[in-house]
Amino acid sequence: MTGVSSVSWPPPKPETLRAMAREASVDQLMREAAVLRDAGHGRVVTYSRKVFIPLTKLCRDTCRYCTFAEAPRNGAAPYLTPEEVIAIARAGEAAGCKEALFTLGDKPEMRWSAARDELTRLGYKSTIHYLAAMCRLVLEETRLLPHANPGVMSQDEVELLRMVTASQGLMLESTSQRLLLKGGAHQGSPDKDPAERLRCIEAAGKCATPFTSGILIGIGETEEERIDALLALRDLHHRYGHIQEIIVQNFRAKPRTAMAQAPEPSEEELLRGIALARIAFGPEMAIQAPPNLSPGKLERLLAAGLNDWGGVSPVTVDHVNPEAPWPNIDELSRLTAKAGKVLVERTAIHPSHVQDAKTWLDPRVLPRVLAKVDSDGLARTDEWTVGSHAALPTLPTCSDSHLSPNDDMSSVLSKLAKGEAPDERDLVELFKARGADFQRILVAADTLRRATVGDVVTYVVNRNINYTNICQYRCGFCAFAKGRRAAALRGPAYDLSQEEIARRVREAWERGATEVCMQGGIHPSYTGRTYLEILNTAKKAVPQIHVHAFSPLEVKQGASTLGFSVEAFLTRLRDAGLGSLPGTAAEILDDEVRRVLCPDKLSADEWVEIVSTAHSVGLKSTSTIMFGHVDRPVHWARHLLRIRALAQATGGITEFVPLPFVHHEAPIALRGAARFGPTFREAILMHAVARIALHPYVRNIQASWVKLGPDGARLALAAGVNDLGGVLMNESISRAAGSTHGQEMPVSALETLILNSSREPRQRTTLYGAAPECQVERSWHAPPLIEVQATA
Repeated sequence: MTGVSSVSWPPPKPETLRAMAREASVDQLMREAAVLRDAGHGRVVTYSRKVFIPLTKLCRDTCRYCTFAEAPRNGAAPYLTPEEVIAIARAGEAAGCKEALFTLGDKPEMRWSAARDELTRLGYKSTIHYLAAMCRLVLEETRLLPHANPGVMSQDEVELLRMVTASQGLMLESTSQRLLLKGGAHQGSPDKDPAERLRCIEAAGKCATPFTSGILIGIGETEEERIDALLALRDLHHRYGHIQEIIVQNFRAKPRTAMAQAPEPSEEELLRGIALARIAFGPEMAIQAPPNLSPGKLERLLAAGLNDWGGVSPVTVDHVNPEAPWPNIDELSRLTAKAGKVLVERTAIHPSHVQDAKTWLDPRVLPRVLAKVDSDGLARTDEWTVGSHAALPTLPTCSDSHLSPNDDMSSVLSKLAKGEAPDERDLVELFKARGADFQRILVAADTLRRATVGDVVTYVVNRNINYTNICQYRCGFCAFAKGRRAAALRGPAYDLSQEEIARRVREAWERGATEVCMQGGIHPSYTGRTYLEILNTAKKAVPQIHVHAFSPLEVKQGASTLGFSVEAFLTRLRDAGLGSLPGTAAEILDDEVRRVLCPDKLSADEWVEIVSTAHSVGLKSTSTIMFGHVDRPVHWARHLLRIRALAQATGGITEFVPLPFVHHEAPIALRGAARFGPTFREAILMHAVARIALHPYVRNIQASWVKLGPDGARLALAAGVNDLGGVLMNESISRAAGSTHGQEMPVSALETLILNSSREPRQRTTLYGAAPECQVERSWHAPPLIEVQATA
């Protein structure tokens, strides 16, 4: 067999692909295709939960196999009305659909006076213009993402639809001109001219429109002509990068059509078509075959290299193939799992193009897409967001799936269990876990937690003191920071007096605190002396209190304003009584993300250098990650590897705290330029992967009850977590971003949460020592907080 490399895939030359088709058996092609598919998509097989909206069934073409197109009928409206469109869309939305697929005939007004008259009555100059209006209606009135299949379009028409759709599509079907001749499948169908269809697909590329295309097998073409069509599509994709999916669809003979007696393609022809499409396009392309057209054969289709089932509707029939019912989604999931894959929902735009959404989506559509996707560009499938009171989604268990353990994931877990260092690919593999694989990672993390720190769950009685929310930076994720004259959003701008800081420290101690955690905005008037004064105020108020204060960015500001080196300033802070540093301002330690999220803040290297310097002068620190915005699993992996290397080098990190992004009031999310925080699966998975990745250099993994809520924090305890942070007393930063969880978790509530998880609660100090008994006693009898006083 003339083959291509499955490890480092080069696009096979046309003559190589043709030779493979001539020489290879179907089984050989399928094996080659499956290896390529697994290299690009792993175990994930996608589908889109969609509702079909047949805007019009009038068409100027007369394809000899089509039952979708109809002639005008007396009393029948040529087009769906806006009310009918929105009713179908809302029914789909209620059924959990993410996509509204508009199907319609080609340019009906060029053949039918009924279409022309109706468009005139409606006030639109063409079917495409009416389609654009209906896509806009669905986009504005529902949470569905429109995908349009209107036939051949001009570049202007593609651009018009791009403003109101997430993606578009046009099946090439075939490049055979023979099919246009008398007796051919496309007789009397000017819009099926391959040259016209290729011009339309190229126009979509020029407009940077995510596009779906493909071939129709069994309408009179030869395998050589199928390869011609695949290569023509590949050439366009190589030029523009816009094709997100190739459909390999099998012809189905339908009654009352001119091809009712035509032979349907064999199973082998379909399998060869799928395999050749995969080999032609390589690992990354989405290759689809409609599941309703091949009942009983789905495992074989998967074995041929596909990774997508296309649109499956729980609401509407397949209007193009109404005789072929959709498979039940649960049954589709079971059959996919039986073939060793996991079924995952996507949106109308494939993950390949979501990851560079600013390039591929109109600014009016982009926010709608980002609100619906996770870090892999796949669909969010529940209503939970960070800091909300929405019900927690049900997490999969190992018994929920027919899927055997993922060999690649098992290999990574085995490697890390032996104490070998992870690499970037290892961690990305873990972060992509779905279904039962997800639960297996949680079990592995919790087993490691038990072996490392036992069944004790610790927490600290502390108070957050955010002494100012005035900040000269404008980080995209931050709703806490304000300018001096900022409009009130969750409170006005403020700068606490030293008297108020001292009062809060004393009150915290009296309520059982052993720590005050102090951070603020980067106030333009602050200098290193300001930070020293804040520290002195706290230590003078309560000499015994542990001051956990000053982010690495504040340290940099303080040092530079005094003309000190970072080391010299940290030494001054240490000698003045600073106990430890919060490892905040880390966000994502990858400058690709930081350039978008916080371009004027510390670079990743600067953050690591400052924290490393703190460790070198005897100050320990926590470490954090703030995730779920513009980042992806590869960035999370890089972040964890930097934290691991730092902890291994210095031994100075006390804990790792995942901080899920709260999107509700965050500027970057309000601009529609970020996702809506991590999914619950991602939030829990981050804790588990951190436990595994940072072992043995970071012993403590903390869950933030402020971000996850008490119920979410309880579930995180089964994912490698052994610490629940602090009672906080006052929490300002997450609340400013829109978190609805309380500002204080009393020790009784924290301990009840821990006990209900069959774990042992224990108060600790900041550095994980035992809390003094006198403070423990005070914490259990803490009086109500006095209302805080802010100084404008």
